[in-house]
Amino acid sequence: MIRKYYLPFLLFVVFLSAKAQTQKALFEKSFLTLNSMLENESNYSFKKAVFSVENAYLNGKLDTVAVEGQIKKLSSLCRALIKDRFLAYVESDKEKVNKWAAVYQVMCDSIPLVIDDKEYKYIPFQYDFEDIFGNKELSNMFVSKLLMTRKGNCHSMPYLYKILCEELGTTANLALAPNHIYIKHQNKKNGWYNTELTSGIFPNDAWLMASGFIHIDAIRNGVYMKALNNKESIALLMIDLANAYQKTFPDNDGTFLMKCANNAIAAYPNLTTALILKAELHKKQVESEGDTQQAKEDFKELEKEYAHIHELGYRYMPEQMYLNWLVSLKTERDKYENKNLTNFNKK
Repeated sequence: MIRKYYLPFLLFVVFLSAKAQTQKALFEKSFLTLNSMLENESNYSFKKAVFSVENAYLNGKLDTVAVEGQIKKLSSLCRALIKDRFLAYVESDKEKVNKWAAVYQVMCDSIPLVIDDKEYKYIPFQYDFEDIFGNKELSNMFVSKLLMTRKGNCHSMPYLYKILCEELGTTANLALAPNHIYIKHQNKKNGWYNTELTSGIFPNDAWLMASGFIHIDAIRNGVYMKALNNKESIALLMIDLANAYQKTFPDNDGTFLMKCANNAIAAYPNLTTALILKAELHKKQVESEGDTQQAKEDFKELEKEYAHIHELGYRYMPEQMYLNWLVSLKTERDKYENKNLTNFNKK
């Protein structure tokens, strides 16, 4: 017979269990959303993919109306800039470049606005140096957090940039560096160039190499400094989803994480974050097997996985070194800025 004072506790346990199952269903739904984009290009929507991941982690509490409202406002401002601004660029891809310039300006520049005959000053997004890797709270890396606080990092800012470009009907390529995401564009006048949202400048490749953690093999193998296609960008989100699941359910059995890793690798074979996740899951498996023959055989395979990651050119970059490298872009701006791209915008 259940004593009366046990009943509230049991009801609470049942409530927590039901809540967990509901959230797991949201993660599964997000996985299916991302996977459908990997399997069928016509289903692609980076915006939808990003917010499906964020909504799963937030347990269905993402304010989609507010988020969409902010994106519409920013898109409208971009269109107004495109219409009213003279762009000092005369090549045949000017229309596309003008859209990129408008999104860059909305992300990085102060903009004077006149509304009902009153002058206002639009304040751009700012870099948030607090918890840049989401160690304390994963949502600090979210686009939704960036939209609501106007502060973000090298994860949320390039994601929002890509979303806004696609809202305007153009493209934006994500690119990776150690612990970092930025934007690569290609125009007819300058070829490929980098756009750095955290500092608001166009750094040359020398700055990326200056970190000391980009091995030539990593460039050759497309680990870093590669312009990612849309499918590879969704692969990044697969790993975001896995990380969010791990944060939410730290005692999970690894099944969900493994299928995220496998699908990400299928889309982007040299995505080292996915390869590392898979290796770490295999490591846990080996540790659970004890001192057995199977464990010894699996350990040999694990060594091959880690060796492959190293051969691709991946090198671990400590967080403090990353921050120092990021700050160097501003402190040594003249050294690393691409001067060919600083005169696009003419007010």
